[in-house]
Amino acid sequence: MDKTALQRFVDETWSATIVPTLRDYIEIPNRSPVFDADWAKHGHMDKAVALIEGWCARRPIAGLEVEVLRLPGRTPLIYMEIPATAESRDTVLLYGHLDKQPEFTGWEAGLGPWTPVLRGDKLYGRGGADDGYSAFAALTAIEALGRQHLAHARCVVLIEAGEESGSPDLPAYIEHLADRIGDVSLVVCLDSGCGNYDQLWSTTSLRGLVAGDLTVEVLREGVHSGSASGIVPSSFRVLRVLLSRLEDEATGVIKLKELRVAIPRQRVEQARGTARALGNQVWAEFPFVDGMKPMGKDNVERILNRTWRSTLSITGVDGIPALASAGNVLRPKTTFKVSVRVPPTADPERATAKLKQLFEKSPPYGAKVTFTGEKSGAGWNAPKLAPWLEKSVDSASRAFFGKPACYMGEGGTIPFMAMLGRKYPLAQFLITGVLGPHSNAHGPNEFLHLPTARKLTCCVAQVVHEHSQRAPAKNAEKVVGKRQRAARAPRRAAR
Repeated sequence: MDKTALQRFVDETWSATIVPTLRDYIEIPNRSPVFDADWAKHGHMDKAVALIEGWCARRPIAGLEVEVLRLPGRTPLIYMEIPATAESRDTVLLYGHLDKQPEFTGWEAGLGPWTPVLRGDKLYGRGGADDGYSAFAALTAIEALGRQHLAHARCVVLIEAGEESGSPDLPAYIEHLADRIGDVSLVVCLDSGCGNYDQLWSTTSLRGLVAGDLTVEVLREGVHSGSASGIVPSSFRVLRVLLSRLEDEATGVIKLKELRVAIPRQRVEQARGTARALGNQVWAEFPFVDGMKPMGKDNVERILNRTWRSTLSITGVDGIPALASAGNVLRPKTTFKVSVRVPPTADPERATAKLKQLFEKSPPYGAKVTFTGEKSGAGWNAPKLAPWLEKSVDSASRAFFGKPACYMGEGGTIPFMAMLGRKYPLAQFLITGVLGPHSNAHGPNEFLHLPTARKLTCCVAQVVHEHSQRAPAKNAEKVVGKRQRAARAPRRAAR
């Protein structure tokens, strides 16, 4: 591999065609379906799909097939195949998504969610980093190999349109495409984060998510607070009591045993390595107000808090009027949107059931309490890296970033990973991305750090090539057979 030539080609492709196309993509308000119930009618998703499909179809990659699939009643999916350059029985699966989070508030002057702005090395706008760049990076990496006649296994690229809604449609597409996808031995996911912009980061775990609406009702209608307070307990206070069943409000520790797990020793050691690499950037990347201090006694504990321990957030409130219309009224009810990030190995469905039981059992004062689970997503804990992949990832990081690779868990959820982990239990995983400090996915001023995206593209090319050069596993026929049986098992169970 001529790494200098590869870097030059990738840089030129990003500058000449990817960045201009990403600017067009950012302008499209293709909110994920959970944020736009009429997405099909509005047509923004189809516009984004057509833009990315068109760019991909024009790439001069030998044997490239680009197809848009539309199962009835589901968001579309872009499916791409690139044949192997040599005889191979397995497949590299590369994944990304094209749906976006909603606008959010607080964008700086001159910036906006649907307004692409290039400032230095940063391309601002919703969805560029999360995760519009992924299709372009994946195909450019493969094209770069072809230009040097370097080998790679058969590649399949999946770009879905519902990840920000929890990927509700992806299982149906994976089932529909099972035979076409084939035997996957390497998964490259481009929807994760990076601890800094100085090296290649590989995600080792993802927390799951349990969420729902917790409602407390104390009256049939609001009454004068001067008349009722002291007799009628506040619905807000009852909610405080209920939340204290779940969380120690002084420390943030979650009390429910179903949401606490033993952290693997390897992940603790990796957290120590991440803490050494990042220092106080572990917490300094967040926009704390003056005087605010982070949780946790040290940076290792903060990393484990963010990646392996459960934490509670209240992400929405209903039943409380805005300040301008707040009268002296004891309100009849309050609803909190409860969001709990759960450990990678926790069962989110069981956790949801336990939360419902915890909140609704023996409510204070006999108040009417209901917890309605809204969504849940399983976490994921990566299998141990094969020696070839660990070596390849580190070598690629040193070659294109100039520093060794680093490993860390992520606090968010990528539903696709848990699904693939079950589907292909013997596959290797490179989960990486460009969401680094201050990139602010889902929030205001989201940006794509272009140098990182270009270097990451080069790293993906090297790993995909070296995957095809790895030594055959012992008893390869048995391994393939086990992998295929494991992939078929969920389908038999589902029937």
